[in-house]
Amino acid sequence: MDAEKRKRYENIAAELTRLAGGRNNILGIAHCATRLRLVLEDNDKADIHAIEDVDLVKGVFVAGDQLQIIFGAGLVNDVCQVLADSLHMDSMSLGDLKTKANKRMNPVQRAVKALSDVFIEIMPGILAAALLTGLSSVLGNIDFVQNNDTLYGLSRLINISSGAIFGFLPLCVAYSTVKRFGGRPIMGIVIGCIMLTNSLADASAAAQGTVEVTTLHIFGLPVDLIGFQGGIIVALLIGIVTAKLDIFFEKKVPEVIRLLVSPLLTTLVSSFLLFMVIGPVGRGLANGITAVLVWMTQHLGVIGYAAFSGVQQLIVITGLHHVFGAIESQLLVDTGRNFLNPLMSVAIIAQGGAVLGYLAGNLKNARAKELCIPSFISVLFGITEPALFGVNLRYRYPIIGGCIGGAIGGAVVYFTDLAALGFGTTVVPGIALADPAHNGYINYIIAHIIALAAGFLFAFLLGIGFDRKKVAAAPEGERQTEQKPAAPENGIGQQADPGPEKTDGRGEMPEEISAFTSGEFIGIEKVKDPTFAQKVLGDGVAIVPSEGRIYAPCDAAVEMVMDTKHAVGLRTSAGNGLLIHVGIDTVNLEGKYFDVHVSEGQSLKKGDLILDFDREKIAAEGYDTSACLIFTELAEGTHVDREPERTVKAGEKIAVITK
Repeated sequence: MDAEKRKRYENIAAELTRLAGGRNNILGIAHCATRLRLVLEDNDKADIHAIEDVDLVKGVFVAGDQLQIIFGAGLVNDVCQVLADSLHMDSMSLGDLKTKANKRMNPVQRAVKALSDVFIEIMPGILAAALLTGLSSVLGNIDFVQNNDTLYGLSRLINISSGAIFGFLPLCVAYSTVKRFGGRPIMGIVIGCIMLTNSLADASAAAQGTVEVTTLHIFGLPVDLIGFQGGIIVALLIGIVTAKLDIFFEKKVPEVIRLLVSPLLTTLVSSFLLFMVIGPVGRGLANGITAVLVWMTQHLGVIGYAAFSGVQQLIVITGLHHVFGAIESQLLVDTGRNFLNPLMSVAIIAQGGAVLGYLAGNLKNARAKELCIPSFISVLFGITEPALFGVNLRYRYPIIGGCIGGAIGGAVVYFTDLAALGFGTTVVPGIALADPAHNGYINYIIAHIIALAAGFLFAFLLGIGFDRKKVAAAPEGERQTEQKPAAPENGIGQQADPGPEKTDGRGEMPEEISAFTSGEFIGIEKVKDPTFAQKVLGDGVAIVPSEGRIYAPCDAAVEMVMDTKHAVGLRTSAGNGLLIHVGIDTVNLEGKYFDVHVSEGQSLKKGDLILDFDREKIAAEGYDTSACLIFTELAEGTHVDREPERTVKAGEKIAVITK
């Protein structure tokens, strides 16, 4: 590194240190192929918008409790080293950086982060179930649909589909939890099947006393054979236990019998703990909370109503909200009026208001719109799981705003003496159940509008205080980056990058780029990573691979090999900079399933093998295996012409760099 370049990087490092909150706010430094990653003591002290304007910075975002600053391949290595030197701090591995980030969080933050990680994996299924449930509810109230055989049949199939997804939600949670905590995902599916087997009494029926429950006695302890339908917290807890047991037995059981004995022991011990410890404790805790909330509504007047509707949606997280059905039934038998239904309804719509409050503070974030809009639609039909798990819990402050809005709505329910004449539906469909006495229909609408507005307002205001940087702190793979204003361009949307020194083009033009693996050739815009898709690092192409090998796309020299083996930087014979990046977020694998066959400084001929990767195992870990080729630095006056998208074999022409 020459003196002029180092001086420039030192200035960048000084600016980053100042804007990140000072030397004492930086706990750890690392980098991947394109991004500088910082763990900060307090993210709120970092001025993200100002960092975007720092020399050579292409984008900034917060993800996975790391401040990630995009510089580009090659350049990020030098900037990271200069920054580490200026802080007298060693550059960390990505694994060590994650450990440092986790240590920075308190136990509550770690628990919420883990909860978010678990549910983001299964959000598409939850959203599908919620919207199908809403559609089923609407169709079920239309006489024409009910009287037409075909439409009735379609309505029933929709109802069955939505019910099935929610019915097996604990299985999905157990699967995602085991995966999140390092166990084999199939073991999560196994324990999830045990939780929901039809050999156990249905949990909802057992709560209402409509089914006989068998009780076993093991070591003198009673064990009720009741299923765990809706048992989200139980599924989370047993998923963690199963993951830890799976890891333990995989290490301790001798290899010669591991395949047979390890899964047997994991399943057996997990099952015993499920029925004898985790299940009863989880149920007992949630039932106790539920009983306290109901007592409050009956004895504490407006305070009890507000408290119930303020925290009722937290009971939904435990999955034991089905208990309210039995209580509502008893209320209707005893009094003919059900005051719990409108309380739950305003609690639901308040969480929807919180979703909109979060969205209002993040209108520039396309990922926020993608999550918030369908989540809010499902809330209108009384389904809050997408809103709770996809948005409000994930970003923390919206759940607080929603609970405050619910409490305010509960007070309105108390003062207007609002009640229902049935149970089972809420929010928009729930108006049909409202007791018309005392202007019940009008009061129902007023209570919901007030709860919605309060949830929106408090979530929005809390967002200004807690998330004023207006960046969605999404898990890796689910983030949205903001780009800097466009810089002078080279070629197709390629921002000039004064990183490694440019050449004037030493080879023949045009320069042909061939397929670097076999598979489906697509434009970089279709890759499921905003940094690549939005061309923050430059234009490019991608191939969804059908094999596990990456070849040189042209004659080139190797300029950079990531220690995580998933990315390689090349310099072509014509002086163009290329980055080959295999998979999305595969940096998290830390080299597992990758085998690199080249080293820095090595000269390659077109078609030379660069690396091997186990495509199936990477996909089984939940990673997108799309392989990207980014034109990080084009020679002066050149641009890229792509070939049409199609299925290609390694070595076929896919692009040409030409003047």
